[in-house]
Amino acid sequence: MSTAAAAPPATAVAELLRSMADDEFVIGFSDSEWTGIAPLLEEDVAMSSLAQDELGHAAALYGLLAGLTGSDPDALAYDREPHDYRHCRLLDHGRGDWAMTIARRFLYDSADAVRLEALVGGSWAPLAELVGKLIREERYHRMHAEAWLERLARSRGEARDRLLAALQALALDAATVFTTLPDEPALIAAGILDASMAELEVRWRASIAPTFAILDLPMPPAAHDPGRGRLDHGEAFRWLWGEFTSVRRADPGATW
Repeated sequence: MSTAAAAPPATAVAELLRSMADDEFVIGFSDSEWTGIAPLLEEDVAMSSLAQDELGHAAALYGLLAGLTGSDPDALAYDREPHDYRHCRLLDHGRGDWAMTIARRFLYDSADAVRLEALVGGSWAPLAELVGKLIREERYHRMHAEAWLERLARSRGEARDRLLAALQALALDAATVFTTLPDEPALIAAGILDASMAELEVRWRASIAPTFAILDLPMPPAAHDPGRGRLDHGEAFRWLWGEFTSVRRADPGATW
């Protein structure tokens, strides 16, 4: 029997799927706030498309998680309290201005790319196959963020100053995509994840260092509290949670 057919370590995989799905769900809803107010008409369309993609990715990941745990994908997405979500704290920061959104999206998309590459050859076929699809779509998200990061960084005056301020505000949470997962060694031993999150953070830093050097931008420091990078969500997320759960709470029988 091939390794792809082997049963995964369920608890460890569930925590991995929850963290990935919550990441995609939160950034998708956060970016959807730009619909109708983006700085350019083209960006209204682009950000709406990016947000829709991320919410679709979240739905697929919640679907895998629901199949593994016997739960309901809609309940996973909408029925938890704010403290039960496991997205990285990088995504806790409020929408802010356009520079904040671009800085956050560049940091997240570049980190997500490294994480997906570490999963695409994994031994659990349902996840590996989904990740292959996500990589193809996320490539365009990364290109969009990179183009805007360069545009803002090469500008003079306020645009660059706002970008630098956003990177400073995000700095301590920038690496939290790579927060150590519960029972992470089981994922590596099972061949689902090809390296530890600590090693993936090293890969991520190597991948973004040339861009930051060319644009004369400060590299993010190490996470200030790496063990809690997916906990202790702040007021900005609690507000967003209130927005994306409002319909569900008003009509508990609604489906996503």
